[in-house]
Amino acid sequence: MAEVGAHLTAAPAGGERPSVFEAVAQDSLMAAVKPALQHLVKVLAESNPGRYGFLWHWFDEIYVLLDLLLQQHYLARCSASFSENFYSLKRIPMGDGRQQPLATAGLPKRQHWKSLLLLVLVPYLKGKLEKLVSSLREEDEYSIHPPSSSWKRFYRAFLAAYPYVNMTWEGWFLIQQLCYILGKAEHHSPMLKLAGVRLVRLTAEDMQALEKKWAESTPSQTHSITSRVQSALRKALGSIAFSLSTGLSVSVFFLQFLDWWYSSENQETIKALTALPTPPPPVHLEHEPSSALLPSLKTVCPLCRKVRVNATALATSGFVFCYRCAYGYVKAHQHCPVTGYATELQHLVKLYSPES
Repeated sequence: MAEVGAHLTAAPAGGERPSVFEAVAQDSLMAAVKPALQHLVKVLAESNPGRYGFLWHWFDEIYVLLDLLLQQHYLARCSASFSENFYSLKRIPMGDGRQQPLATAGLPKRQHWKSLLLLVLVPYLKGKLEKLVSSLREEDEYSIHPPSSSWKRFYRAFLAAYPYVNMTWEGWFLIQQLCYILGKAEHHSPMLKLAGVRLVRLTAEDMQALEKKWAESTPSQTHSITSRVQSALRKALGSIAFSLSTGLSVSVFFLQFLDWWYSSENQETIKALTALPTPPPPVHLEHEPSSALLPSLKTVCPLCRKVRVNATALATSGFVFCYRCAYGYVKAHQHCPVTGYATELQHLVKLYSPES
């Protein structure tokens, strides 16, 4: 805290308003942490799917719970989110009162819960919506539903409308930031306005109160079992949140570097540096039980055991199936039915025979 507050000075009322660079920087902090953590979890899941696969499968839910715990901890103790406190900012209720509460006083309950929901729930829902749109686009490209079906017409209409909805959402934030730069608005983000708060810089009094509060660690005297359990639970949750926030504070720059390194702009460079020769075909199948799936005739589909219709190969393994069989199996299980290699719908490759 001393390092964070070293550059702070007791500023007049006009100087308490953070610059647009501070406001935008604290917004981008948490936006860079999630992709980097997601990549770390992906590496763990790929190295040991049996032990860490559930982390990748439930990453969004686990992350939102950790984020909820972290933001609740900082809103209750510092009247700010983790990233806002990292940049020495705090939230105060909207109004024209001259006497601003200290950061340790916390926000009123209404503003506190609205801030918590908007900080945690909105990014979670937005991420889920983007994943839904991506899966629907994949479904639209590889679906076996006829083009005239009501379901296909519905999600095609949804996919056509989504870019305009997303453009309106991003434009709302951009206009709010422009108004903030020109001094026409008190908030750089619509989320702050919806929460009924605004951002100001921490003062010297805030820093002293925060340091005093962090230093106080004497447990309160409790008598009943219920109060003891509640006190122990609050202390445990506070310790977890403090450990998480301390780890993020130390590793935030490393996580931002990972986010930059694995960004789309560097993918070609990474592929050139880490490219490996193509592995040989899975010859081990001849000695494993999975080889029982392979029919003796090369023209028979391993899944339906009939002559293949619309022959389709899986790019991950090279085995050939009926398109409908491969589509249904890969969509349901996300792996090759013969080799077990991880496979997605975009790995289906249509084969054309000389006769066709």
